[in-house]
Amino acid sequence: MPTIRELREARAAKVAKAQALLPTNGSPMTPEARQQFDAIFQEVDADLEIITRMERASEADRETRETTRPPEEQPGPQASAAPSDPDHHAQLVRRWLVRGEDSLTVSERAAMAPFIERDRKHRIAFRDYLRNGFQDMKVENRAVLQEFRDMGVGTGNLGGFFVPQGFVYDIEEALKYYGNMLGVAQIMDTATGNPLPYPTDNDVTNTGALVGEGVQVTTLDVSIGHIVFGAFKFTTNMVKVSLELLQDSAFDMESYLKNKFAIRLGRILNTKFTVGAGTTEPMGILTAATAGPTAVGSSANTGGTETGGTSIGYVDLVELEHSLDPLYRRGAKFMFHDNTLRKIKELLDKYGHPLWVPGVATNAPDTILGYPYSINNDMPTIALNAKTVIFGPLDKYLIRRVKELAVLRLVERFADYGQVAFLGFARYDGNLLDAGTHPVKYLVQAAA
Repeated sequence: MPTIRELREARAAKVAKAQALLPTNGSPMTPEARQQFDAIFQEVDADLEIITRMERASEADRETRETTRPPEEQPGPQASAAPSDPDHHAQLVRRWLVRGEDSLTVSERAAMAPFIERDRKHRIAFRDYLRNGFQDMKVENRAVLQEFRDMGVGTGNLGGFFVPQGFVYDIEEALKYYGNMLGVAQIMDTATGNPLPYPTDNDVTNTGALVGEGVQVTTLDVSIGHIVFGAFKFTTNMVKVSLELLQDSAFDMESYLKNKFAIRLGRILNTKFTVGAGTTEPMGILTAATAGPTAVGSSANTGGTETGGTSIGYVDLVELEHSLDPLYRRGAKFMFHDNTLRKIKELLDKYGHPLWVPGVATNAPDTILGYPYSINNDMPTIALNAKTVIFGPLDKYLIRRVKELAVLRLVERFADYGQVAFLGFARYDGNLLDAGTHPVKYLVQAAA
């Protein structure tokens, strides 16, 4: 199996192969070249997912090795946890479901034998059912499925699918990426939600002075200000669950809903922390950022026809980089929509070098002009007058979090319907820490 380093080098070689397809004279790519370019980058993105998983596994293994591990079970008679201990049995079942039989010792596997055999029969019966239908199943397999009582719970897409017949231990979730504002910003936890002033000072225009012997010095005060953080209340909205579903579901519905609520909350927070207008909601980083250059387009160095209203060029990103004070470029990142990244991957500088460079070293990020980037699909895509790219130290955006997500369980409200309701609330605010020297700038597309 190749190492992480070998996978990263192979990925870099694929990137070089794709970038060799980019025309250096500013002419558009041919349909065949674009198709090949996109196909290679699909492989590159898939390789990155594999590399990321391997790096996480390697890090987890390293952390595990640093902890004290209990001695392995030795063969022969030995004392074990009392077989009547329900917590011990629950731990065995959980480990078996998550990690399989290989995670069990010999004695544990013997204790779990009835569960393992029952599960094996159910899986065989279910495969027979999928192939032939219930009426045409083998008699012995039909009997296995009939061990389960008829759940009879509601409509499938409103919860019934969560009541399997004992052989489905997973849920297929629809996925959609939003952004990583909670990952790139700075988070400040507070115990209460009262208004919180965050002090700032701006002394950049003040300098020291020469003074003669015996001459009185002048007064030059520091300019002090503050940014006030509030605590806006967000909700996950309410989900009502029937008692039948709570009782018959193969899943812990309360834990499942808490996870869904966290994702729902993350989506609305990412949107507000990106493009929130302030006053009645958090001030988004794009709203609080300062205007940088206006795009001139990808044809600036090549004599092509693409304008700054419909494209981004090498010059645009360089101008955006240097619109920021050098002190703020330390630890700076780009942020843009995934569709914008696709366009940037096709860009070359005036010497024919690609702007987008894959990371080769372990845990090294991919970079643009030497800076890492973050994908945020709440950022606008390339269009006339759109603010498409942010650049700066993104951790200058501060998120105020009041405690954690609170999930409420309403038992009595819908009791006459035989339902229990769940809903979540959380309090957040966010703003850019700008003392007056504008740590984050954005690129705006031309008006035409």
